[in-house]
Amino acid sequence: MSEQPPEQLSERVVVAPISGVVRALRDVPDPVFAEEMVGPGIAIEPDGDRLLQVLSPVAGVLHKVQPHAVVVAVPQAGPDAAVLVHLGLDTVRLDGAGFTVHVHGGRQVHAGTHLLDWDPAPTLEADLALISPVVLLGTSPKQVRTLARPGSSVRAGQHLLSWRP
Repeated sequence: MSEQPPEQLSERVVVAPISGVVRALRDVPDPVFAEEMVGPGIAIEPDGDRLLQVLSPVAGVLHKVQPHAVVVAVPQAGPDAAVLVHLGLDTVRLDGAGFTVHVHGGRQVHAGTHLLDWDPAPTLEADLALISPVVLLGTSPKQVRTLARPGSSVRAGQHLLSWRP
């Protein structure tokens, strides 16, 4: 993945769904994400334990909404094109504790639409990692460019990645 701004109109921009420090996907302590088994992407590690507003990373159709993860389908980019945001690792074990969902599947969303709130306190109390992968499904790593350098801080809504479907 190169670190250049998108140059072509056919590229899609993915915005940061949460604020925090950008991490390379290979640094996520879960091999499914680190080895890009699900797809290419990047991760964000929230800084601190304050309440986070989770935003839609792209415009599309909210395909799947679970308290700890969302998938936004981008049908105009291809039949399998979607972006997965997984909030923390193993957070499915929390049974929704710390998450407040504001939208439901099937809804059309824009990049930056407020999807849910995440209080990291229950995640930290369960000794689970806050690092949150943002993964492009149905996409080759060659189609993805990094717009926010790993180690830098991003605010929710700031450009994170681009991809050419």
